[in-house]
Amino acid sequence: MKLDEGDFAAMQLAARLSAEYRRDMASATTTPTSGYGEIFARFDRAVPAEGTDGLSVIEELDAGARDGLRAIVSPRFFGWVNGHSHLAGVAADWLTSAWGQNCAGIPMTPSGAAVEAVAARWLLELLDLPAESSVGLVSGATIANFVGLAAARGEMLLRQGWNVEDDGLYGAPNVRVLVGADAHNTVFSGLRYLGLGEKRVTTIATDTLGRMLSGDLERALRASSDPAIVIGQAGQINTGVSDPFAEIIPLVHAAGGWIHVDGAFGLWARASEKHRHLLDGIEQADSMATDGHKWLQTPYDCGFVIVRHESAHRRAMDMAASYLTRDNEQFRHPGAYVPELSRRSRGFAAWAMMRRLGRSGIAQMVDKDIRLAQLMADGMAQIPGVEVLNHPELNQFVVRFGARLGDSEGERLTQATVAQIQQDAVAYMGTALWRGRLIMRVSVCSIATSEEDAWITVEAVRAAWETVQARR
Repeated sequence: MKLDEGDFAAMQLAARLSAEYRRDMASATTTPTSGYGEIFARFDRAVPAEGTDGLSVIEELDAGARDGLRAIVSPRFFGWVNGHSHLAGVAADWLTSAWGQNCAGIPMTPSGAAVEAVAARWLLELLDLPAESSVGLVSGATIANFVGLAAARGEMLLRQGWNVEDDGLYGAPNVRVLVGADAHNTVFSGLRYLGLGEKRVTTIATDTLGRMLSGDLERALRASSDPAIVIGQAGQINTGVSDPFAEIIPLVHAAGGWIHVDGAFGLWARASEKHRHLLDGIEQADSMATDGHKWLQTPYDCGFVIVRHESAHRRAMDMAASYLTRDNEQFRHPGAYVPELSRRSRGFAAWAMMRRLGRSGIAQMVDKDIRLAQLMADGMAQIPGVEVLNHPELNQFVVRFGARLGDSEGERLTQATVAQIQQDAVAYMGTALWRGRLIMRVSVCSIATSEEDAWITVEAVRAAWETVQARR
């Protein structure tokens, strides 16, 4: 089918509608005004017998879906750790889609491979991580954790004389996995994908905010001579705290183990001179995972896995086929570090955001968001009956409504207040469980959030809480 003028008009219309949507975002409702059932009904029909023009397709899509979108890129969206999808990154992502490059290797797309190589090097420099590390660009931290743990699994077995990439896991020597008690569920998904078992782990105790206790880790490491993969965390999803890497990484290495760090958002604290001390020692980790669509503000579908041992990384991920030619082995081949063969050229948007913000812009953004999280936490703590359970050292804090009331009543009031906040649609927060208690979690991770947005959000929480109390 040939492209006609209607298809080019559709691209122009999509650009205009996208720009209008983002221009209106600061004042947009943070809750969809139409639900799943209504949206589904609009689109639910038989497969069209005949096609239609591209302009009509885009008009129909926008009209049918717009009111079911959540305003995730709003400056007052705090429901989970999510960046702003900065317009420079979005524009680069448009080009990426229009160019249609499969970034599996250099022959497929010299530009995609080259720009990704530069983005990978810039990432290491921005986060001050060892230059010899290899970097893979994946869809997000879930797959980044999977890749890092795949490299760990292969290396720990190879040190025992077993090649898991060739021989699989049947009959393989034992490898232990040690995980902090407050780890994010994505690392357990990675363990499941790798055949290491989601529940076949040793849990390491944590402190009241979620930091791994080094003494408990040391005892667990000494309990067996089997090699261990230890999974640490930079940025606990509720409290934002990080494990004491300067203490735990030497313990792991002294025991002959591998430490992987889930740093989906917390790893970006390395970009800040003011806050990088929170991650002291992390540069000695064997592998790390982080997201671009969090504090780098790229559109979704951008994550990074960083491995200090390139050979282990490539053994776990590299693919070979007769048509995947590699004429220039001195250059970095992007497909050697990720599990996908058909993959978009993620390096373009990653490069664009690092070029757009620069080292200073990224550091200022991280510092600003942490400051605003602290301001919001302090403001909410001043509201009578509202309990802030942690003072944020990074960008996360948790709140309970009904201070000094029992757990059951506090849970009911917290649920009701969060529902009221979402209904009022001034800002968006959600609920989570922390230490077995229902809480409201606040995540500040957008470059667009201002001090004014922070104070508006505090007042929105106050208003919602007063409404709920008036109904008691």
